[in-house]
Amino acid sequence: MNTRVHFPFQFDGRGRTRDDDEDLWIRGLIEQVLFTAPGERVMRPDFGSGLRELVFAPNSPELAATTQFLVQGALQQWLADLITVEAVKVSAEDSRLSVSVQYVVRRTDMRRVERFVRGGGG
Repeated sequence: MNTRVHFPFQFDGRGRTRDDDEDLWIRGLIEQVLFTAPGERVMRPDFGSGLRELVFAPNSPELAATTQFLVQGALQQWLADLITVEAVKVSAEDSRLSVSVQYVVRRTDMRRVERFVRGGGG
């Protein structure tokens, strides 16, 4: 059995490193890619999507399309061995950012849709 460490790092009730099942582990990886800013990780300065910087950009169809392309590209770059990204939908309202990702887990061929929200109390 592979150990899939929970993100963010935590201890379980026995004082051991908390681990996750595959679905939760992959969801955590997607969240890390989405909300890590490039340059934030010293040993991987190009890791992340740059999504958080776009929260306060003026909304437009061009920005939405660019953001979806940026996010899908980052997910494919960093998680292509685990998932196939089928669709990404991004919406920003005030300081709240919502991202919906539809993907297929490569190992199981199971389709999943996950929603991630940041800011604005979400």
